[in-house]
Amino acid sequence: MNRNWHLRIRKTHRYLGLFIGIQFLLWTVGGLYFSWSNLDDIHGDPLKRPATGFPASLSLVSPSVPLQALRQKGVGSVLSISLIEVLNQPLYQLSYRIQHGTGHAMTHTQLADAKTGQLRGELTQAEATGLAQQRFAGSSAVERVEYLTNANGHHEYRAKPLPAYAVTFRQPAHATVYVAAQLGTVQSVRTDPWRIFDTLWMLHTMDYEGRDDFNNWLLRAFSVLGLLTVASGFTLYFVSSSRFRRKPKRGQRSMITQI
Repeated sequence: MNRNWHLRIRKTHRYLGLFIGIQFLLWTVGGLYFSWSNLDDIHGDPLKRPATGFPASLSLVSPSVPLQALRQKGVGSVLSISLIEVLNQPLYQLSYRIQHGTGHAMTHTQLADAKTGQLRGELTQAEATGLAQQRFAGSSAVERVEYLTNANGHHEYRAKPLPAYAVTFRQPAHATVYVAAQLGTVQSVRTDPWRIFDTLWMLHTMDYEGRDDFNNWLLRAFSVLGLLTVASGFTLYFVSSSRFRRKPKRGQRSMITQI
């Protein structure tokens, strides 16, 4: 092969490797962490206690009572009705959809006392903190409580119901229990291992905004460059290997021997 082509392939492989080598390293480190991690631990499942439930003899008011109160507020249809437990008290969770002035329909949730049928507001900070302590399997004291009204794509509580209370415990692993204020339920538990996982996942997908978009142009570009790097490496091996070099013809071989 022409020596100039040989040098071009070598330079191409070298500069491609230098350009995407850091990303290759991040992909490898992330893959190692993912494969050696227990997803249940990452999701904080061992730190969650299941809901206690209610005795079958519990006396509850008919869901039609809070439904009547919703109709008086102008709600025309309900999507779902659930019975939940908040600090050993039964609550109805009523989900409904309202058509706003712009024509966009939004889903809302209303809590109601399941014993009286009376509508009530969202969870207070004291109720959310108590619920987080009740459902948290750790024994550490509460370090801080935050009330969240928005969470961007980088927040660990992204794409989940708002407003919410973030109840952070000192140990283990700085666990934070997120309680949706209007839903009255624990949504997720986040710990330091999850935060490491989330950062590596962002670097793995190269989605630096929402972290879950596998179709972003940056990941596609680096995937193509990765293929070119591998292809140039194989090509460089073949053109550099003595086995694949062009053997001299018999006449040329005799001339080389005479020289």
